[in-house]
Amino acid sequence: MSKKLSTKEKSVRINIESQYYGTIAEIGGGQETARHLFQAGGASNTVAKSISAYDKLFSDHFYNEGKPSRYVAEERLRKMVLSEYNELITILDGKNPQRFFAFANTVETLNYTKTNQGNGWLGIAVEGSDRYRPNLIFVHIKLHENDTLLQQYTLGALGINLIYGGLFELDDPRNILLGLLDNLDTDRVEVDYVYTEGPDMTWVDNRLLNLMLVSNAMTPAIMFDPSGMIQQPGDLLYKKNVLLIRGYFRPINKLGMEFIDDSLEIFKRDEDYRPDNTLAFCEISLNYLMQGEQVNEKDFLHRVELLNLMGQSVMVSRFQRYSGLVRYFRQFKLIKLRMVVGLPTFMRILEPGQYSDLKGGLLEAMGALFQENVKIYLYPSLDDNGNLEYPADERFPMPVRLLWQYLIATGKILILRSVSTSNLKIHTAEITRLIEEADDTALRQMLPEPVFRAIKTERWFDYGITSSTAAAPASSGNN
Repeated sequence: MSKKLSTKEKSVRINIESQYYGTIAEIGGGQETARHLFQAGGASNTVAKSISAYDKLFSDHFYNEGKPSRYVAEERLRKMVLSEYNELITILDGKNPQRFFAFANTVETLNYTKTNQGNGWLGIAVEGSDRYRPNLIFVHIKLHENDTLLQQYTLGALGINLIYGGLFELDDPRNILLGLLDNLDTDRVEVDYVYTEGPDMTWVDNRLLNLMLVSNAMTPAIMFDPSGMIQQPGDLLYKKNVLLIRGYFRPINKLGMEFIDDSLEIFKRDEDYRPDNTLAFCEISLNYLMQGEQVNEKDFLHRVELLNLMGQSVMVSRFQRYSGLVRYFRQFKLIKLRMVVGLPTFMRILEPGQYSDLKGGLLEAMGALFQENVKIYLYPSLDDNGNLEYPADERFPMPVRLLWQYLIATGKILILRSVSTSNLKIHTAEITRLIEEADDTALRQMLPEPVFRAIKTERWFDYGITSSTAAAPASSGNN
């Protein structure tokens, strides 16, 4: 295994060995990236220009045709890197044989009163196979340190890591991503979004690249919109209503769609509901995607594509408990959060033994879960006779029963009563078996038609593997 280089060692190698020449443009967090390169020595081999357009009017002039817009945003970052890269082409093309790059960041560090969340965008445009169509790599980061100077140091190390990856690991963005937190850790910084494009990046699936952020603990969650595009959570969620349903979604079935539709109908009665400020997410825990110790990437993509096919947004997270989800969403100042939970799962949530690691036990866990803007939509299950079973006081032992009664009395739990008995009979394990047996008749009863057709056409989730094996001719035994 190769030795991990320090920030200074990376800076020296960028300056001495990279064969690249470029620009460093930084807004909002000082010029920490440029400082590393200048202090390392040999920067004249690498840096054509460094700039800090700190004043908003100057930034607008250089990068937005003099018009104001959001400064800490992906759009501004894109304009920065492309403007700087195009300037290199204009001035140096035909005069400098080195390859070109342009690095930029636009960052909000901690303010004087420490009332904001430090965050920002870093990006690089790198010449690859086509000088005039650079490859682009953008990341969004959240800064967790409680000191502006420390945040600046972190930004400098991040910038060097991104430049180093872009110049030396361009052939595989996965290595660039894994090297972003070299000499850093997730207590200091979180990377919650990555995007690539360019003539040498056509093989890269940004969905898988972002999944790596979760599987490598660089962020607790990622999100996809209904079109399958990865979205930066802060941009997507800020001051929105959120409806969340957790599940395997292998694949999304008629029961899951019924839960979503019924829950949205209830949400529409809320005074804060508007179609343009309410998002529904199908959330998949990372544990549900694991095959042994590895993430099953193909399986993941198929689940996301089928959810998108049904018009759903998708979230993948590392959270085990629902209270972890609530804590995560709190940072986005949601208006309302509604979570759809089945009765068997809810019974486990109320088991005191689940919280032996918490000093406050069950009460602490419930306090973390049922924040002021949080409610649970609870759907029933089937009893042993196949009849609908709604939660009743006698289902809960004392003293948990008192807690249950309190949650009902305060409206923290709303019971869904329109769920059909037939759909409650649907189980993921049964669907898996039917897919592998290619039992089309039974599958059509359990899956939305577009989902069924996609699985059958593409032969996803091992469609027909059991029937194909059974139909294979037996060996004659002659060698």
